Amino acid sequence: MRTLPLPLTLTARLLPVALLAITGWAWTSGPGASPAGHTESPSGGGATPSASATAVAVQTHRKPPEPCDSISDKTLKSLVPGAKTAGKELASTDKSVRRTCSWNALKGYDYRWLDVTFEIKDDDAAAEKAYKDRIAEKSGGGAVPGLGDTAYSVVNLTTEDKQETREGVVIARASNALVIVTYNGSDFETKKAPSTDEINKGAIKAAKEAVAALEDGQ
Repeated sequence: MRTLPLPLTLTARLLPVALLAITGWAWTSGPGASPAGHTESPSGGGATPSASATAVAVQTHRKPPEPCDSISDKTLKSLVPGAKTAGKELASTDKSVRRTCSWNALKGYDYRWLDVTFEIKDDDAAAEKAYKDRIAEKSGGGAVPGLGDTAYSVVNLTTEDKQETREGVVIARASNALVIVTYNGSDFETKKAPSTDEINKGAIKAAKEAVAALEDGQ
């Protein structure tokens, strides 16, 4: 673009200033000027809403509880005989939104494994969507009444090299948080798996304690 001559350049820059000055005089001194000391809002009505008045998503749960402290020693000894009650927390990319603790042990020929995971979402709607997505992946289960805002459990049997393993999963939503419990077992002597009832009740029992830990803010 060709450079404007200096006088014309100055004129182009000063013209908006002059127009603003004239406009300002018209507002303060012209026939439509407001009385001294009186200020009208730009909208002609109420005050402009402040940023603090803007609706903000509320997080009931801001961070996961300590996952390895979420299940009582008594329950752990019952569900995972022989396991260290301290558990082992699994590595997480961001502990402020997801934490998992795991317990497992082989006592005699009986093997048991328990995982408890807490996930924190931005709000209730995000948690509800994540909950629905998860249960859609695990068909064949049913609702668990009285657990969080909503909960679902499912038990499946798998067989590999004639060895059965039965696994139960409980997914619960409490406000903007998800609690996921996985509990499974095998008998390496008989090649059979624990009963559906045993695995389902064990997973639900652990889930109830985990949800209670979440709501207590542990």
